[in-house]
Amino acid sequence: MATLTMPVQEKKKSIEQEALITGAEAIAIACKLANVDVVTAYPIRPYDTVMQYISQLVADGEMDCEYIVAEGEHSQFEIVKHASACGARVFCGSSGVGWMYAMEALTVTPALRIPMVAMVGNRALDDPGAFGVEHNDALAVRDLGWLLTWVDSAQEALDTALIAYRVAEDRRMFVPLAISCDGAFLTHSQALVQIPSAEQVKKFLPRYDRGDLLFHPDNVISVAPQANEDWVTEIRRQNYAVTEIACDVIREVYAEFEHTFGRKYGNPFFEEYMTKDADVVLLGMGTLSTPARVAIRKMREEGKKVGFVRLRWFRPFAGPEIAKCLERFKAVGVIDRDFSFGSPNLSGVVATEVRSAMYTGSATRPPVLGFIGGLGGREITVPDLEKVADSVFDAAKGIAQPLTQWIGLRG
Repeated sequence: MATLTMPVQEKKKSIEQEALITGAEAIAIACKLANVDVVTAYPIRPYDTVMQYISQLVADGEMDCEYIVAEGEHSQFEIVKHASACGARVFCGSSGVGWMYAMEALTVTPALRIPMVAMVGNRALDDPGAFGVEHNDALAVRDLGWLLTWVDSAQEALDTALIAYRVAEDRRMFVPLAISCDGAFLTHSQALVQIPSAEQVKKFLPRYDRGDLLFHPDNVISVAPQANEDWVTEIRRQNYAVTEIACDVIREVYAEFEHTFGRKYGNPFFEEYMTKDADVVLLGMGTLSTPARVAIRKMREEGKKVGFVRLRWFRPFAGPEIAKCLERFKAVGVIDRDFSFGSPNLSGVVATEVRSAMYTGSATRPPVLGFIGGLGGREITVPDLEKVADSVFDAAKGIAQPLTQWIGLRG
């Protein structure tokens, strides 16, 4: 992970306390600091822990919000969608099939320009039943107008939640944003987190203001009109325009975050680990970074020049920057914690996106191998990653390799 440092004097001003909390609890604390107005809840593992913690904060008088328990995920997202249209800062979330049950609400939210912030506790899609992490749940909305980001630590979860409100509620944006936290590996794992003061957050995060888009009796506007062939194309193009500026807005917000809190994330869209002199790199999202760093250090001790790139933002996909980064290496191995049946080369979602970015943005176009693994919450181990790296090294030497391989597949 990028080194997060700040001057001592700034640290004293911006840090209220340090706490041992889970990734889910970090998101809940961020909601408290952001002064969220309306929270909806419907329990499904592993996302439910964030709602449990928010309910505790409300019960203890530490958080003032409308906390509404819905009868299902669909209603949960519909409630906050309309609350946001009326000017409330909102939060909700889900996992796995719960996220899918809300799909109608998730689909219409971007077109309505609702800056909803949601947490996805990444979980496998049933059947067969599994509580473990996969990324297909959040990725299901990747083409609908949602911004998507993956975090790998409780600290980054808290910081990114604050950043998410600033990005989503920017008047140039007004789009929903989902923060993906790997189930169990992050949602339920504790780590020491520096919690900023409410005063610092208030400086960083202005009041949510819909302006002339506020849904109110005194402001007569149409919400979700029936447009059909007359205006749908133009409405889609307006939403598309948001994606053209999203990367610039995200860069601005991260720069302001660093200025306010002193913590520096460097490149907002991805981070590099031991890549400076690497011959090949592995790339992935979320908590894969933990075993990847261990494996990279071990292979480095053995004289293998390999690095790791962790993708933070999947939407927007910073294609030109990713291509510029990856073209430096002799070969790339993309590790997907998802599947995309019938896709080009039968690869995972991330591998397909990376190849597309390399095709249009790289002059060298090194081999890009796709690896699918860790489905259902299975561990991706250090030996697994060593085998992946060996295959990528072979590709760099010109030895033919399958374009898509499955990690740790049992016979």
